[in-house]
Amino acid sequence: MTKDRVMDTPMTTGARDVAAGAFDPLFARAVQKVTVLGATGSVGQSTLDVIARHPDRFEVEALVANSNVAELARLARLVGAKLAVVSSEAHGPALRDALEGSGIETAWGAQAVLEAVDRPADVVLGAIVGFAGLEPTLRALKAGRSLALANKECLVCAGDLFMSEVERHDVTLLPVDSEHSAIFQVFEAENAGQVEKIILTASGGPFRTWSLDAMQSATVAQALKHPNWDMGSRITIDSATMMNKGFEVIEAFHLFPLGAEQLDVLVHPQSVIHGLVQYKDGSLLAQLGSPDMRTPIAHCLAWPERMSVPVERLDLAAIVSLSFEAPDLIRFPALRLAQEAMRRGGGATAVLNAADEVAVAAFLNGRIGFMDIPASVEATLEAMEPRYGASAPMRIEDVAALDQEARAICGTWIAARAS
Repeated sequence: MTKDRVMDTPMTTGARDVAAGAFDPLFARAVQKVTVLGATGSVGQSTLDVIARHPDRFEVEALVANSNVAELARLARLVGAKLAVVSSEAHGPALRDALEGSGIETAWGAQAVLEAVDRPADVVLGAIVGFAGLEPTLRALKAGRSLALANKECLVCAGDLFMSEVERHDVTLLPVDSEHSAIFQVFEAENAGQVEKIILTASGGPFRTWSLDAMQSATVAQALKHPNWDMGSRITIDSATMMNKGFEVIEAFHLFPLGAEQLDVLVHPQSVIHGLVQYKDGSLLAQLGSPDMRTPIAHCLAWPERMSVPVERLDLAAIVSLSFEAPDLIRFPALRLAQEAMRRGGGATAVLNAADEVAVAAFLNGRIGFMDIPASVEATLEAMEPRYGASAPMRIEDVAALDQEARAICGTWIAARAS
């Protein structure tokens, strides 16, 4: 994809227009109704922590999770949710029993998740991990809900489809990821033509200083020990491979009116600077903050205002140094694969995500080694190159077909590797 193609695309009411000052007046209401998709994950829990601290500003309409009944019930009681839903049919009765007598409605199953999205809410926070989050998040767009987006796969798997729906339904889209939130806060949309590039920072993960040989034998426990952030298993492994940063570059391509060549990555181990925007006059604007997801979450929930969050304040005088380095694409080929998939276009990024989901699960289950993750993704991309074509899939059925085929091919590669 070229810069001209991106810049010729009409500005939507998504992050691009919001950055220019357009916002849904629903965000300015004194009390907002919120639905949280992926409530028991790390982003969901941080969101509900913020909401619980501001009961005068928020009402929780619905909480949706996969199968963690105990945590969902606890969170639903904490914030007084009207409805709690698990997507797993098998866990529905347990949820009903856990919330018996609370006055909180319960439901379960895939259809119940979609019906929860349809309930009246001012904003939906989309934080379901993986491809499973695509359909309910798209449903939120079709219902005209304002969306705080934390699900990477919506833009990685179906960025063109997703952003076309944002425009079609006139939805306000706000990024939750700390890096995109940082860019959003310092990106002068009215001066978009004066931007040379944006820079997403990466911590480098637990293996930033490891040799390639050492990474070959990295254990699951070592890969899950992120130096700065407390996240779920998949995103933590993706951070260790730097695939997560590759996903974020793809997201930025869809969120901001820039070409692929204007998106850069810089390793910043301290995770103090989350994103930077370089302008043609030499100005380099950065957003700084403690590595706590409650800050970008609060930014979305309070938009266009700000609200108090009890995160650790940066003490710049106490910070010994801030260091930066270019990413090593030899030791971290996942970042290269993501950048190449973005440039290829079509359904390449959907294949990329599907293969990565399968590979990360296989690593967590002890079936393959750490460096087999990017190897299996690359093998899947090569095998499916004739299939994903040059045109982006514009129907969820087409995205799902690519996803399923990529999972099967990656699974076959892993089985052969593990045998």
